[in-house]
Amino acid sequence: MNDLDLFSDPYGDGPPPEEARGRRDQRRRRKRQKRRKRSGRAAALFAMAFLVAVFGTGGVLGYAWLDNKWHPPDYDGAGTGKVTVQIKDGATGSVIGTTLEQHKVVKSSAAFVKTYNKEARASSIQPGFYQMRLQMSSAAAVALLLDPKSRAGNQVVIPEGRRAVEVFELLAKKTGISVREFQAVAKRPKSLGLPAYARGKVEGYLYPGRYDLDPNGTAEQILKEMVARFNKEAASVDLVAEARKAHMNPATVITLASLVQAEGGKPSDLPKISRVIYNRVEKGMKLQFDTTVLYALNERRLTVTEKDLQTDSPYNTYLHAGLPPGPISNPGPDAIEAALAPEDGTWLYFIATDPTNKVTKFATTEQERQAIEKEFRAWQRAHPGQ
Repeated sequence: MNDLDLFSDPYGDGPPPEEARGRRDQRRRRKRQKRRKRSGRAAALFAMAFLVAVFGTGGVLGYAWLDNKWHPPDYDGAGTGKVTVQIKDGATGSVIGTTLEQHKVVKSSAAFVKTYNKEARASSIQPGFYQMRLQMSSAAAVALLLDPKSRAGNQVVIPEGRRAVEVFELLAKKTGISVREFQAVAKRPKSLGLPAYARGKVEGYLYPGRYDLDPNGTAEQILKEMVARFNKEAASVDLVAEARKAHMNPATVITLASLVQAEGGKPSDLPKISRVIYNRVEKGMKLQFDTTVLYALNERRLTVTEKDLQTDSPYNTYLHAGLPPGPISNPGPDAIEAALAPEDGTWLYFIATDPTNKVTKFATTEQERQAIEKEFRAWQRAHPGQ
């Protein structure tokens, strides 16, 4: 043993305790570092595996989403069974697709819209009720909507100025529901949604226009739809507020509009006829409208007799001053507007001098009235029996 060895280990039993502890600490540190490295590598591997799993799943989902967008699910063939579907006015391809999907006609709205957008005639699909089939391909559904034979509903046009009973007759012809049933429903007005000022009467509140009737609809549903159309139009023109501005209530406006509609020929005449009514009422003159007498008699003709003029009815404006107690027809928007905004003028009279061509002339004085009455009498002689 050399001096160096003795000096470094004088007792021959290894390094001193302090040195031994230092080495043990170093070994522990190295072990901890190794463990950290192994843990770090494991964490990194786990993180990589997690990212692969996430992005792999995301990729699968993303691909599925894109594939569904590019190739939306669709049925094959013409479908089976029957289902009635309503296409509402103004419906877009997307709205139609959603409606068909809800009724299980097509598998997905997206597939239908894709087919709809490729069809040049798609925009010509008309509102109404259609007899469709269940589980149709989108192409078959579009083709059926373009086929007029698939229209399942009853399309009807209610002209302006028709009386309620005449509306019932038109509806009965289209639906097979009897006039009596419509009349019975009209006598139960609470279910129809009439405005309060209608006072439970449908006359004047069956809004004219084109209707696509549900082939399975009842008399109550049909009349309710017509009243709802009136309410919508009344709200759009703010009828209550506008009537107030004209110092009338809404019921008076509709009554006045019904007279304008019944007496009018051309739309351009309506504001003038309205002014005649205003002028005569303000002067305390009786209206003396044949249309009100014929309404009381429930008849339609051009002339009335002296006997007719004695009809005992509050609707006889030859006997009673002012407006009748309610509407005598169901007016359209032009007549309602004319009732609210009559044309300026001093006219007190008007006569349809040529009913065939809807020519109406106006007069302020009695002399002028007699002159245009002569024209009407000449027309009557030329058209006997009318």
